[in-house]
Amino acid sequence: AVGEYAGGIFWVVAIALIASWFVAVVFTPYIGVRLLPDFAKGRANIDPHAIYDTRIYRALRGVISWCVANRMKVVLATVTIAVGAIAAFTQVQQQFFPLSERPELFFQLRLPEGTAIGTTLAATKKAEKLLEGDADAATYTAYVGQGSPRFWLGLSPELPNEAFAEIVIVAKDVEARERLKARLERAVADGALSEARVRVDRFNFGPPVGFPVQFRVIGPDPAKVRDIAYRVRDVMRENQDVIDPHLDWNEETPSVNLSVDQERARALGLTPKDVAQTLATLISGYTVTTVRDGTEKVDVVARAVASERLDLGRIGDLTIMSRNGIVVPLAQVARIDYGHEEPILWRRNRDMAITVRSDIVDGVQAPDVTNAIWPRLSDIRNDLSAGYRMEIGGAIEESAKGNASIFALFPVMFIAMLSLLMIQLQNFSRLALVFMTAPLGIVGASLSLNLAHRPFGFVALLGLIALAGMIMRNAVILVDQIEKDVAEGLHSRREAIVEATVRRARPVILTALAAVLAMIPLSESAFWGPMAVTIMGGLFVATFLTLLFLPALYALWFRRSLEEGKAEAEPVHAGDGALTPVFAFPLAAE
Repeated sequence: AVGEYAGGIFWVVAIALIASWFVAVVFTPYIGVRLLPDFAKGRANIDPHAIYDTRIYRALRGVISWCVANRMKVVLATVTIAVGAIAAFTQVQQQFFPLSERPELFFQLRLPEGTAIGTTLAATKKAEKLLEGDADAATYTAYVGQGSPRFWLGLSPELPNEAFAEIVIVAKDVEARERLKARLERAVADGALSEARVRVDRFNFGPPVGFPVQFRVIGPDPAKVRDIAYRVRDVMRENQDVIDPHLDWNEETPSVNLSVDQERARALGLTPKDVAQTLATLISGYTVTTVRDGTEKVDVVARAVASERLDLGRIGDLTIMSRNGIVVPLAQVARIDYGHEEPILWRRNRDMAITVRSDIVDGVQAPDVTNAIWPRLSDIRNDLSAGYRMEIGGAIEESAKGNASIFALFPVMFIAMLSLLMIQLQNFSRLALVFMTAPLGIVGASLSLNLAHRPFGFVALLGLIALAGMIMRNAVILVDQIEKDVAEGLHSRREAIVEATVRRARPVILTALAAVLAMIPLSESAFWGPMAVTIMGGLFVATFLTLLFLPALYALWFRRSLEEGKAEAEPVHAGDGALTPVFAFPLAAE
């Protein structure tokens, strides 16, 4: 499950934030008092607001004042930018989990179902010859008739199967892994191991997916399900990003059906059980005794010679002895029918199911390929009879499961956030203002993912959710400062919006930059890289948007208070012709 990969993030971040809060509230003031005991001496006559009268702060004050004065334009422009960023998100590649950076490759051979394990072993030895002396292969281990042990969490286990073999190759490094993979694929394309379906792939992070692109065809009739699956396979072959689309049922295999003629058999003193036991002895063999070879016992097996038991065309010539000592050919007491049958039937929720599956070329993502193929299957889906259906599997299905596990906790998360913010803000209007800033992270996240050519996957989704919390934290700081200035009567509401934003701009920007810079070491990680890029771009852009958008939105939300304050602040003519300025008292937020 995805929680095995990303579940620890919550606890690590929660513990770190709680610890940092104690450091900020207790330890940092203590250190300040101990290290800066005489800081206030000689500074009594210095205006504490003088630092906000520099050229940079005056320019910032002018920009914010313009945003407040043109609040409707700023809000509409921000909404337009956010909508454009959401549209640009469609250009970002979609991903479930990325490829791992482990040096292993798995080299799988699938022969026709029913293949003897000796034949599979011979094919495996041919595959090993492709690896002999390869400078990029450090070691390799072959597993015949089964898959390798699950030594990697994202490894999909294989059922025991005599027609299956897997070679786990450990390359010397990631670059060597890629070179070795390319050579093996070229050798297979040139005709090596033509008797088997070969798959060469790397290990992925995340839950086991198997083949990244999968479509399931489900229905009651195996023959009809197979026909539909063939049509799906043909559509998949038209997409240039898929590799070797095929069915998990494979081709039908030759079969021999034996029907015993009950009347003839009884006339000769034979029963179906006698016929079955004799055939089992002749073809498979029967242990008649054991002999000792040193300290070991060896079974002695009696069976027909190879020319008789391996040639199914001569199975009717095998002789059956009755209890009366009468010897007759098998063809005299049974009818032999040659045909084809399904070697293996897969079911899903008790329904017949065929999975059409494929790998993808490098440089593309499985969800994008699946989403490109799915609309082209609409004609097939529309032609399905009652009782038949088609489903998407592979990376998209597993991604949906992972996202569902997160969204299932969204109500709890939302209620917890709502409660904490309500305790802090104590006002529904201010609460709404803070929540309206959360989507601003999409703007920078979309831009950074597109510029860095990084896919948006499960880990990036976690980063986007965390980003919303970081942005709302900045909004809480600004809104709280505005309300504090208004409550203390330091400024009118219009002035409080501008001055509070100017004073809090530096700490908001510096804390955001600290978080952005802290993500740089993770940006090159295969696993954490998309999340780091999402947070870096989203937080950087959203911080500056918040400093411009929130004052404008606040002024628009409380525009009546601003208009009343402006009207009362204008001078009016007294009866004697003198001008008497009348200023409004600060209005409490609703």
